[in-house]
Amino acid sequence: MFNRILFNLFLFVTFLKFSDAADTLFPNETIGVGQTLVSQNQVFEVGFFTPGAPGNSFLGMWYKNTPKVVIWVANRNDPITDSGVVLKISEYGNLSISTGRRVVWSGNPSGVASDPVLKLLDTGNLVVAADTTKQGYIWQSFDYPTDNWLPGMKLVDDSDSGVEKYLRSWKNLEDPSGGEFSYRIENQGLPELVVYRETTKMFRTGSWNGLYFGGLPPLPNGSVTDYSFRDERLIYVARPISSSIFSRTTLESSGLLQRYNMNERKDAWNHVQTYPRDKCDEYGNCGAYALCSTEKPQMCECFKGFAPKSQHEWDIQDWSGGCTRTTPLNCSNGDGFLEIRGVKYPDMLRFWLNTSMSLEECKAECLKNCNCTACANPYITNGDSGCVMWYGDLIDIRQFPEADDRQTIYLRLPASELAGSASNGEKEKEEKKSGAKKLVVIFISSGVLILALFGGGVVFIIKRRREASKSDDADIELKIFKLETIVAATNNFSWENMIGEGGFGPVYKGILSAEGEIAVKRLSRTSQQGTKEFKNEVILIAKLQHRNLVRLLGCCIEGEERMLIYEYLQNKSLDYFVFDQNRRKLLTWPMRFDIIMGIARGLLYLHQDSRLKIIHRDLKTSNILLDRDLNPKISDFGLARIFGEGQSIATTRRVVGTYGYMAPEYAVYGKYSVKSDVFALGVILLEIVSGRKNRDFGHSDDDHSLLGHAWFLWGENKIPELMDKCLSDTSIESQVKRCIHVGLLCVQKFAEDRPIMSSVVFMLGNDEAIIPKPKEPGFFPEESWSCQRSACQESITFTDLEAR
Repeated sequence: MFNRILFNLFLFVTFLKFSDAADTLFPNETIGVGQTLVSQNQVFEVGFFTPGAPGNSFLGMWYKNTPKVVIWVANRNDPITDSGVVLKISEYGNLSISTGRRVVWSGNPSGVASDPVLKLLDTGNLVVAADTTKQGYIWQSFDYPTDNWLPGMKLVDDSDSGVEKYLRSWKNLEDPSGGEFSYRIENQGLPELVVYRETTKMFRTGSWNGLYFGGLPPLPNGSVTDYSFRDERLIYVARPISSSIFSRTTLESSGLLQRYNMNERKDAWNHVQTYPRDKCDEYGNCGAYALCSTEKPQMCECFKGFAPKSQHEWDIQDWSGGCTRTTPLNCSNGDGFLEIRGVKYPDMLRFWLNTSMSLEECKAECLKNCNCTACANPYITNGDSGCVMWYGDLIDIRQFPEADDRQTIYLRLPASELAGSASNGEKEKEEKKSGAKKLVVIFISSGVLILALFGGGVVFIIKRRREASKSDDADIELKIFKLETIVAATNNFSWENMIGEGGFGPVYKGILSAEGEIAVKRLSRTSQQGTKEFKNEVILIAKLQHRNLVRLLGCCIEGEERMLIYEYLQNKSLDYFVFDQNRRKLLTWPMRFDIIMGIARGLLYLHQDSRLKIIHRDLKTSNILLDRDLNPKISDFGLARIFGEGQSIATTRRVVGTYGYMAPEYAVYGKYSVKSDVFALGVILLEIVSGRKNRDFGHSDDDHSLLGHAWFLWGENKIPELMDKCLSDTSIESQVKRCIHVGLLCVQKFAEDRPIMSSVVFMLGNDEAIIPKPKEPGFFPEESWSCQRSACQESITFTDLEAR
């Protein structure tokens, strides 16, 4: 007995060399409710927790010094209902959770060891070490993942040994037992990661192409993470390039995959990516032999040589039936291949793989087999080496701008369908250079602003009061595009290329050889806006550069045509998602919060950080565009105004804007300032949280606008009820409440009560910020608005009020 005590003391002292006692549990020691293990560097913590109503307890693991997120549960399917529960390790290495009555859960060690210990590592791996001198473990939590994938954790699909390691979602936010979604690796020659709903495939990453999964965008330069691939059976999660970066991938109970990095400065999890990203990521959305693209007016398109199986279903935008061949293959003679570049490879339902065959040999082999429908190089890193052939239907193919052109499939078609097509392996030649001239904005010290078209004379001259600082006297170069170039890029402004329409006129998608995808805003002859707004937007956006403002590439001024050429934003506008019953579900709370912060930062730049002080005057959800990563960009500066230094308020006789977003003092008295934009931001913020429009809001319990309803809930201490119900599985309650609170501050009736944008950004981004109580919002136009403050004493008349 004495020797055993000495040995245990020696073992304890040995472990002290690389950890403190809090990270280690020795045989016959126990941990009960309220006690925890903490890893050596205070990264992870293990203990008992109760996720829902009192009564069911679980042993779990979470990050120690970050907002509590449980990332592993031992007994997820065996809740503890008895008292006196403890975790212990036996002298032979068996790990168990037990009460006085029964053993609730036990580990399954790979062997028996003398003098084992249980140790919590800084990687988030809870291990049973056989002894203190070896690195091997007889049991580890990494072998039993729950719903979170940590750096270094492996997903395994080893059919030979019958070993599987995969994620399983929680049943709901209060029940960690296994839900209906799983996330696993499948190895059928070309491994890929797949999300299932029970046995139904919901999303797949695309096959491994040698560098990354072919259905996911490549990692950008400067990324804080790095992917690594081991072999056909083992995949590592995105690993931070620094051990100080905390990262996790969570399979939520809704089936969404969410990737997060920890922002230690803000003590908050920063949302990085969500999968599925859109409808084209949803498995088989377009059925067989169809290409899915969110960049086109019609999402699904049959391949050349194919037509919809049911035209009626396609007419009502149900594409799941897919496409069928219009002309049968001629197996004996005359078939060829259509090259389709930059796509996610079809699902490998029936395939043949050879890693050494050349591409030309692959095509020849495919033509020999009457069942071969397509072929490709499996890896983009091996040149033309390697062959994968598909048999039968081709399912789940998508095209997106970031796809690698080396990901090319060769679709088998009869010779009659290939006639007139570009020869295999060739791309269309790039269009001739547009010969675009430069529009240079020149500030003259006398206060005259000249916009000169080099090579085409002076376009127009505007006289205005000098408002910019001396540092703004630099020229601004802006590209002028030929009309014929824009006509070709937009397919002669075809209806299929029209992606929206606003007060300025229609907006078209186009493609230019140098700029890639573009958005063309064309001034309509019947537009309420005109040359004044066109000039205004050119002058303002040309001088503004911020990641949350839309980027102006150039313009077209030819004859009566006035067009603005912008960067193309793949995910359209914010209202396209927030107010749609189905698409709103794609915007989880972390996404919406990131969008809110992006809009706020963009507006802060306009008001304070740019070289010009800009009042937008028409901020609304439809003027917030979203790029492929759902980053928000403020657009439409046709009504914006520049404020000079020291200027805080202006008045106008021409009130323009959009009902529901106009501040009361602007709508009634024509007064506008930075606080007018703050009011509009508050409306947008409440609309994002609730998923409801302020202007069209209707509620069975009251007759208020959205602002009035939010104010009513605030007074009744029921503010969480404002949240969009589809956010229940992803919301962070403290963030939601803070956003609603700040939103109510922004829409207060009187301008002087509203915060400035630097305060808004600070309050939104800081959990510990002290936020004042809001006062009554402005209800215009639903309720009468009375002028009670000194700022409204002056009587102002105006002749025009234009609502949009």
